Amino acid sequence: QVQLVESGGGLVQAGGSLRLSCAASGSIFSINPMGWYRQAPGKQRELVATITSSGITNYADSVKGRFTISRDNAKNTVDLQMNSLKPEDTAVYYCKLDSRRYGRPYWGQGTQVTVSS
Repeated sequence: QVQLVESGGGLVQAGGSLRLSCAASGSIFSINPMGWYRQAPGKQRELVATITSSGITNYADSVKGRFTISRDNAKNTVDLQMNSLKPEDTAVYYCKLDSRRYGRPYWGQGTQVTVSS
């Protein structure tokens, strides 16, 4: 099984920055695609950024140029550097790992990000 733990959330003013981190542990024997998703109250969970095992990244249009996803394969961690934060970025941010070994995604518990205007 795989466990994911997010950290780094908090309250920040618009224009500020935060860095989220996700640590994966468990029965991981290969590099898996990972990503960050977010969910605001009353809204569907949406993709923020993904990164493949080879480091190819993809971003939602709303965060392009502001957020950067990165990974450390040796440590099984993935980070999300968030700059120029906007109030609309306020949400619970979830880390996801797409396990090829188990054939399903694993989700973290989420970390709250609140951006004040």
